[in-house]
Amino acid sequence: MTPLPPPKIRRILLIDDDRLQQRLMQGLVQNFRGGAFELDGAESYAEGLKKLLSGKYAVCLLDYRLDTQDGLALLREARIAGSETPVIILTADDSEEVDIAAMEAGAVDYLVKATLNPRLLERSIRYALKLGETLSQLRQLAQRDELTRLLNRREFSRILNEEWDRSVRFKRPFALVMVDIDHFKKINDTHGHQVGDEVLRHVASLLAGQVRNVDRVARYGGEEFALIMIETDGKNAAEHIKRLGVLLAETPCVVESKNLTVEVTLSAGVATSIGDATSALDLVEVADKALYAAKKGGRNRIVMADGTVIPFK
Repeated sequence: MTPLPPPKIRRILLIDDDRLQQRLMQGLVQNFRGGAFELDGAESYAEGLKKLLSGKYAVCLLDYRLDTQDGLALLREARIAGSETPVIILTADDSEEVDIAAMEAGAVDYLVKATLNPRLLERSIRYALKLGETLSQLRQLAQRDELTRLLNRREFSRILNEEWDRSVRFKRPFALVMVDIDHFKKINDTHGHQVGDEVLRHVASLLAGQVRNVDRVARYGGEEFALIMIETDGKNAAEHIKRLGVLLAETPCVVESKNLTVEVTLSAGVATSIGDATSALDLVEVADKALYAAKKGGRNRIVMADGTVIPFK
């Protein structure tokens, strides 16, 4: 009989400047009835924020007061920075005002220190974990395209605006590449929409698998995709997209259920944040015009914002 794998250890971050409280919480966690939990501590605002933003913890226990600093301010700063770790506020003050303030700052629960025992703390942590999983699933639904699992257009627009502001502030470029599957309507008309969906998923998987972790890929609409390539100028973006086009030519879409192989080519338009546009919206328009020129000029090619044509072959 195959032995069961060891239980997954879930790491808990405790941000509290009171060393006695750190030891007390360690004792409570060690007396949990179920599951495997490991407590890690941080004794200052800066250390706590750094650890929370690392994304290494399943849940965070955060003291309402950190020496002379505000624990809720730390929570707000972490949320602004993109932290999605569920946070439980610990407080000595059992009041409705604290409860409301904690929830408004983004906490999932708050506990009064004087009432804590292993069972209450474990129940609150399990509730936070379950709520965190639910919120993560909802974020996936809100941010991802259902068919391709890439970012959807709404999330793409949000990220694009953020990257534009960062580019303007630090004078660092990023490239926007608009990509379109050539003759996609013909694929749907010839083979049916089910095969068309397989082609979309195939191209999406290739795009997502070949870009860097810092880059973003979205389904912009229909058979059109958008890539945000961080710290990248137009030349390097074009070189990268050319490699993707060559790879796609070497790996056609195989639809096993139909015993069918579909050859796929792409057209692409490239624009950069520095030099090609004056706003995020303008950048999309410039890249889209370059894409249109690529399609009008014969497809299976890249067109830069300045009109330069780069064939995939």
